[in-house]
Amino acid sequence: MTAAQERADVCVVGAGPGGLTLALLLLRSGLRVTVVEKSRSQDRDFRGEILQPGAMAVLDRLGVLAGARAAGGHEHSRFRLLERDRVLLDVDYRALPAPYDHLLSLPQPHLLAGLRLHCDAFEGFRYFEGHRVNGLLRDGQGRVTGVTADDLTVPARVVVGADGRFSKVRRLAGIGAGRTEAFDQDVLWFKLTPPADAGPPRSWDVRVLRSEGGSPVLVYGSWPDRVQVGWTLPHQGYRDVVRHGLDHVKEQLARAVPEYAGLIGEQITSLRDLTLLDVFSGRAERWAADGLVLMGDAAHTHSPIGAQGINLAVQDAVVLHPLLVEAVTQDRTSAAFLSRFEERRAPDIAAVMRLQEMQSRTMLGSGGLVGRIRPRLAAVVKHTPVYRKILRTIAFGNPSVQVAEHLLTG
Repeated sequence: MTAAQERADVCVVGAGPGGLTLALLLLRSGLRVTVVEKSRSQDRDFRGEILQPGAMAVLDRLGVLAGARAAGGHEHSRFRLLERDRVLLDVDYRALPAPYDHLLSLPQPHLLAGLRLHCDAFEGFRYFEGHRVNGLLRDGQGRVTGVTADDLTVPARVVVGADGRFSKVRRLAGIGAGRTEAFDQDVLWFKLTPPADAGPPRSWDVRVLRSEGGSPVLVYGSWPDRVQVGWTLPHQGYRDVVRHGLDHVKEQLARAVPEYAGLIGEQITSLRDLTLLDVFSGRAERWAADGLVLMGDAAHTHSPIGAQGINLAVQDAVVLHPLLVEAVTQDRTSAAFLSRFEERRAPDIAAVMRLQEMQSRTMLGSGGLVGRIRPRLAAVVKHTPVYRKILRTIAFGNPSVQVAEHLLTG
């Protein structure tokens, strides 16, 4: 193992949107930050790439959004739930105040590159990619004092686990994931490339397509010319589908999204073209230990329904940032102090989880009575204050989560 690196104030494990947003905020507050990321490159496929207005607002105020958007992305003004040609639910983001009156499909490599560029401007920033964390450093009292990762040692005042829903930092700290099977579906993801004359993806709504007796399918345009498709399956039901072979899988996919049947036949040539996402929710049994704190999916895991993952992770960074500045500058790195982050965020996370459960029932529920009532109820609710409140909660989360003025650019 190499000699220990220069001691960091904060070591962030995981260079996703949440981890890098936190790093940038801490750097702007004068702290030394080291980020350790297991992947060797940001230029890889990601499933989640839809930004809600809340995340866009934070990234815009930090001066990151414009450059990331310039690299390529697509706006989506509506989210629609469709059963054949019948609209069951129509969520119009244009009802929100500009400029954040839409969803943004933004490839994560564009966003991560923009965040990294801003972080690189600070002398106190260190970035190590292609390093898998394999241990936590501890002092004689058991307090976490850094991490080890392959041939790297990073001493730090505080370690932040921002390494996703299967967090290695969380496991090393002995913290339970708190997994619950609140959502009885898994999602099979794949991408398709339509012909050039199919129309620009930016004109396509984000849609959930339902068919009688079939599983709902999420479809949206993805930069530059792709369509992302997420086919829902009964939880752990993929084996039953795949045991009949690739042709059977393609037949089922074509039946679920008939408008893309031809592309599925041409472009799905192997099971490796498909990615299975195990859908579950969870809240870690605790988010802090002495010298360590969890954030984003490492602390609370969500269904892809409602595109909340990036939104919550970025807003986590905004909430956690001032607490970490105080922890480092005042030497208050105990679990009791760092757990204030969980106390502050727990109501927001609980609200989103309740909302996602409601969205799941709305989008994935079945039955004749449900099918008849849903569109009528949605049409009535859309013209009430309740609709606007739900839309704002989905789009912005907790509106009090704001970047401090002294951290803004310009």
